[in-house]
Amino acid sequence: MSSLRMLSSLAAALAALAMIATPGVAHEQHEPRHPAEAAPGYARQVANYRLPQLALQRTDGTAVKFPQELDDGRPVMLNFIYTTCTAICPILSQTFAEVQRRLGPERAQVHMVSITIDPEEDTAQEMAAYAKRLDAGKQWGFYTGTLDASVSLQKAFQAYFGDKMHHRPVTFLRAAPGQPWVRLEGFASPDEVLAEYHQLLARQQH
Repeated sequence: MSSLRMLSSLAAALAALAMIATPGVAHEQHEPRHPAEAAPGYARQVANYRLPQLALQRTDGTAVKFPQELDDGRPVMLNFIYTTCTAICPILSQTFAEVQRRLGPERAQVHMVSITIDPEEDTAQEMAAYAKRLDAGKQWGFYTGTLDASVSLQKAFQAYFGDKMHHRPVTFLRAAPGQPWVRLEGFASPDEVLAEYHQLLARQQH
């Protein structure tokens, strides 16, 4: 066998071995990926947001004013979700559910907030059913309202990305009214959210 043919055979064998060692690589090149499918982890930023005066609805249908609803003195954990989401929102919601579970009795001391970005579909009743599926406690509020109100609040938090099909995973934490927000952009794990929360509390006490 000539040297050229030997090199060609060796190259083919190495290529086949690479395909076996990394199954699915060729398939993944043609598989469309949802924009939410990002590497684990998050980017942390501290920011001040000027929130607009607007009204939203709780799951019981009660109209409440924002940002006053957030200013009850408790630390706040906040995210934007919608109930029919199948990619980002289940992860964000399950993260909050696990944070709630791990906090145990301490969870009453934090105000957890989930605001729909699809209020035209997410009625107060839909949000209530969603909260029930997550076994949300009294400290975890779910809010809907008009589309204009939802968009205004998203823009105030710099979390508006055009429509519900292009939203991104972002979690917001604040130690107390008047304090800056910690923005966690990406998929922060329950451990990471809790660590950020306890770090905020520790700084607040000093």
